[in-house]
Amino acid sequence: METLADHFAWMAWTWQTVAFFAAVACVLVVMTLLAIYRPETPRVGILRFATTRGDRLFVSLLATAYIFLGFIRFGGEEFLFPAIASLLVAAIMFRFA
Repeated sequence: METLADHFAWMAWTWQTVAFFAAVACVLVVMTLLAIYRPETPRVGILRFATTRGDRLFVSLLATAYIFLGFIRFGGEEFLFPAIASLLVAAIMFRFA
């Protein structure tokens, strides 16, 4: 009989990988609950088009991916700097976009 871990054996599951996917899942749950209990109307910010919280989250996740890929491409070993940059971009995105 196969266990749950056998179904996910194809991926290198380190604690960092699990933490990343758990964080994304938690953010999605929080965003869903916010959409249910505190609906919002789209607003126009620095992106110059109407965005909702979900749109800003999506753009923030894309920006995070590009920040980390760029950091990996140009030879970074310590991921603290792109993590801080990603958090700053997300904070700016949620505040001003």
